[in-house]
Amino acid sequence: MRYIFWIIGILVALVVGIGLLQMAASERVEVVELHTQDESGEQVTTRLWIVDHDGAPYLRGESQSGWFQRLQSQAVVEMTRHGETLRYQHEVQNENIGTINQLMREKYTWGDEVIAFMLGSREQSNAVRLTLDQP
Repeated sequence: MRYIFWIIGILVALVVGIGLLQMAASERVEVVELHTQDESGEQVTTRLWIVDHDGAPYLRGESQSGWFQRLQSQAVVEMTRHGETLRYQHEVQNENIGTINQLMREKYTWGDEVIAFMLGSREQSNAVRLTLDQP
């Protein structure tokens, strides 16, 4: 019976350790807050990585992720970066995914590798270019 408790303890410690590693990998470099709305109109805030390329901010995401699906249903979204919330239009530019993946690897270093290991290859991700909304 004692061995069962040891095994359970090791498994719990492993799960907690993986969670802490993922949090450290995700939150140690710049993280922005993307504000989208769900079907009921409730605001949903998602913390995401961001890079700049050709004078524009880019997000990267999987087609099946909730934030990406909410983004696709809205013409304009809000994003908070460096404490400032601005409105943006968005466009998927998957022809840039190789460049965006490289910029993410350079900016987020080992964190990007950890997340890629946990989630799989990022080659099929979407590159989302943001442009300031001009009312």
